[in-house]
Amino acid sequence: MERLASFSNDPFDKPPCRGCSSYLTEPYVKCAECGPPPFLLCLQCFTRGFEYKKHQSDHTYEIMTSDFPVLDPNWTAQEEMALLEAVMDCGFGNWQDVANQMCTKSKEECEKHYMKHFINNPLFASTLLNLKQAEEAQHNETAIPFHPADDPPRPTFDSLLSRDMAGYMPARADFVEEFDNYAEWDLRDIDFVEDDSDILHALKIAVVDIYHSRLKERQRRKKIIRDHGLINLRKFQILERRYPKEVQDLYETMRRFARILGPVEHDKFIESHALEFELRREIKRLQEYREAGITNFCSARTYDHLKKTRDEERLKRTMLSEVLQYIQDSSACQQWLSRQADIDSGLSPTVPVPSNSGRRSAPPLNLTGLPGTEKLNEKEKELCQMVRLVPGAYLEYKAALVNECNKQGGLRLAQARALIKIDVNKTRKIYDFLIREGYITKA
Repeated sequence: MERLASFSNDPFDKPPCRGCSSYLTEPYVKCAECGPPPFLLCLQCFTRGFEYKKHQSDHTYEIMTSDFPVLDPNWTAQEEMALLEAVMDCGFGNWQDVANQMCTKSKEECEKHYMKHFINNPLFASTLLNLKQAEEAQHNETAIPFHPADDPPRPTFDSLLSRDMAGYMPARADFVEEFDNYAEWDLRDIDFVEDDSDILHALKIAVVDIYHSRLKERQRRKKIIRDHGLINLRKFQILERRYPKEVQDLYETMRRFARILGPVEHDKFIESHALEFELRREIKRLQEYREAGITNFCSARTYDHLKKTRDEERLKRTMLSEVLQYIQDSSACQQWLSRQADIDSGLSPTVPVPSNSGRRSAPPLNLTGLPGTEKLNEKEKELCQMVRLVPGAYLEYKAALVNECNKQGGLRLAQARALIKIDVNKTRKIYDFLIREGYITKA
């Protein structure tokens, strides 16, 4: 009976002959009744009828050899294994080196045989495809917020983005400062020796267990960042801004609980609250129509148009407050009257109201059509108009200041000016506004 040899082609990898202790070369004989360990004999000892302890010369035996074809009639099993070992040692594509290591086949023969039977073999291809499909089916329910093929963000050290990401470096999958960064210091002087007492040995084991708990906590934090898509914070913030402001506030509040739920469950929770908010807003709008006696959508469109017109007229009338502080200045009153006349006639006002210092202030910024305006409340719109700041930039500055305040437990004006590099007067107005509205607190 012929069997494939279970050892490599190197005779030093095989056990020696039990009879003469010489290194075995194929073919050799294996006793089918003795073992384990296997009882192996060279052909010379087998022909002499060597017997040792329980082994008898009349035992059944197996001839161990790899000199038979497997995939190709011109290739023996031993050559097949030698080809695979050579490709693993020399690398795929280095066929000349593979042929030199095999010694029995040419470069062209090695390449043709390997491509035919190990790369383009339909049997192997279908097996690999089934394995790939089974792996995809196993992981198709898990969220993959960040793909390794994407180029990860590489924030500079101590930048705003680096601080927002808690010092996480995606390209290295590591933090600038790990959790309990000096935990390794407790292990530097520990040495287990034989003469340790039981109490000292138990104490050292406890220190090692504490260090293992620190390593597990580090891995847990990294896993939360990866699973919840927190690596690229910019993309995360863009996705967050698609919700209404009320849902954004809920998102910010519930973010600390995301570590308890999985990424999919947390997103479903936020989406359900966003849907609830939309439904409540729609119900409130329909109740407003009902109170106004509206019973069809055609009348509702007319009602919305008239309501919008009334709101615009009310906004125009509030412009009187801009000139009341200059009531003692007749020229300021005259300029305001001219400006109001331009508004009533449908023209854009061109005459700014001067301040007490005599300087001409710029007119308020027109936010109509600017992206991000719908995400602002009335007070925020008024702030952006007065400081002449586009809504998108204001939202970004607000998010940066709020995040920094949450991390530090408070924020000083100097820190705010270091975070947002704009005019110091505008920074002061934004800072005062956020404190007044309760978005941030003073340090």
